[in-house]
Amino acid sequence: MDLLQPYGEDLDGGQSHSEPSSPDSSSPPRLSLPTRSAAPKVDDTMLSLTVAGKAQTLIEKPIDPTQHLVSFNPTYDQLWAPIVGPSHPYAKDGLAQGLRNHKLGFVENANIEPFAFDEQYNTFYKFGYAADPGENSYVGDVEGFQKNDGISVYNIPQHEQKKRKLEKKKEMLEEKEGDQVDAEELDNPATDTWLMKNRKSPWSGKKDWLQEELTEEQQKYAEEHAKKKAEKEGEKQKGDGHTDKSIFHGKEDRDYQGRSWIAAPKDAKANNDHCYIPKRLVHTWSGHTKGVSAIRFFPKHGHLILSAGMDTKVKIWDVFNSGKCMQTYMGHSKAVRDIWFSNDGTKFLSAGYDKNIKYWDTETGKVISTFSTGKVPYVVRLNPDEDKQNVLLAGMSDKKIVQWDINTGQITQEYDQHLGAVNTITFVDNNRRFVTSSDDKSLRVWEFGIPVVIKYISEPHMHSMPSIALHPNSNWLACQSLDNQILIYGTRERFQLNKKKRFAGHIVAGYACQVNFSPDGRFVMSGDGEGRCWFWDWKSCKVFRTIRCHNGVCIGCEWHPLEQSKVATCGWDGLIKYWD
Repeated sequence: MDLLQPYGEDLDGGQSHSEPSSPDSSSPPRLSLPTRSAAPKVDDTMLSLTVAGKAQTLIEKPIDPTQHLVSFNPTYDQLWAPIVGPSHPYAKDGLAQGLRNHKLGFVENANIEPFAFDEQYNTFYKFGYAADPGENSYVGDVEGFQKNDGISVYNIPQHEQKKRKLEKKKEMLEEKEGDQVDAEELDNPATDTWLMKNRKSPWSGKKDWLQEELTEEQQKYAEEHAKKKAEKEGEKQKGDGHTDKSIFHGKEDRDYQGRSWIAAPKDAKANNDHCYIPKRLVHTWSGHTKGVSAIRFFPKHGHLILSAGMDTKVKIWDVFNSGKCMQTYMGHSKAVRDIWFSNDGTKFLSAGYDKNIKYWDTETGKVISTFSTGKVPYVVRLNPDEDKQNVLLAGMSDKKIVQWDINTGQITQEYDQHLGAVNTITFVDNNRRFVTSSDDKSLRVWEFGIPVVIKYISEPHMHSMPSIALHPNSNWLACQSLDNQILIYGTRERFQLNKKKRFAGHIVAGYACQVNFSPDGRFVMSGDGEGRCWFWDWKSCKVFRTIRCHNGVCIGCEWHPLEQSKVATCGWDGLIKYWD
């Protein structure tokens, strides 16, 4: 109690805060004591500095580029600070995914001369080290670099140069000495002189054996063999030779304004996008003395129509005005199998059974180039890309698709996988790929320029497909199958058969009748072996109309690119008919 006494005296000038207890209260008096901390005094200046330092470090820390969420407002310095520190734990090369611009890491452009690059490349593969283009140092085998004094494959050291000079001098001296030696010793292999002279190659001084005279039998065999070889080479080098000429049948090759006769009329435009089935015959072109094997409208405008005849001639006819033959191209010695226009129509290709492919100028009628492998070309195509109009593809009778560069005349690629003669070539997928069909009853899809099949379609129920057409929307292929039906394949990655779409009713077995689409894609059409032209509705797959066109086979049919209701057909009766 004595200890508590000072506390009571300190408060309010020595007056006690305790209230006088009532006589009735039995509780002891309560005292109000001031609060005092029992903890020792500590200087917290260092603690506050440490906390402030951590906060500052957090603010100055650069941001990870792969981080998607930032919980504070970063400064410009943080956003653009260079990444430094330990390597990324989950990346093999230590680079985070966001810092890669290549599957092997981060690649920077460097301007290096081809010679300097080749020098370092070859040096690295020979000596194991090379100069680092980014820094003034070397990468690779450091010990080898020090051992060879950092020489490259193109820098021959002085001692090596001296060594080579001495060797060359020695050789020259030996040659001079050899001239003075006895000729008998030089010819005798038992002497040291001969060994010294021929030490590098024991066969270098060997004499040629004298050719003995052939017996009659040997001579006869050699002559026959040489004759056969010459025939074979001649056949391979060139098909059957024939003089190339053309006859212009028009009144004049230029009009009063100086425009060429092949120039399209300026008012030729499509009236609407809706196509109609033709009903009546409006014109007949007759000029071929034998059957017509193919027809092609002039690209985009259709004011001219080109025809390939079995009478060895190719003719071009007027469509809009006079309806007469404008020019005849004579360059083949046998029937013409296929024709194809370039994109602008100023040039065209013709393939004949004389084993020649000719590249013609449409206007002048001159042959620009002739191509041949010694085999019959069944189909010819130009790459539809504007920048690849010099690339010619031809499907040959020897199972190959041959690719030529028209400018150089050289074969640039051969696609050799088919087991039968190639019948069709159709470009798909923005002309990056093409589909070919063959007598081996299969379809093969190729990447343009790469002679490896990327898709092979062959089923037991499949027949040969001598004609294929691409739908205007580029998503479907119509394939004329020789079991009297038209099958539809998709042009997507899998090239699947569309089992819901099948066009039948016509008889084409044994004939390569052309299949085609209307420009709006609403109708499918095809000729048949009985001279009729069939039209089907694309959506319902039902026969829309048949027209009796030719006496004999109706081999080809083309829809006019601008006139929506007009169709041209050709047949083995030598006629080309125009329907509206």
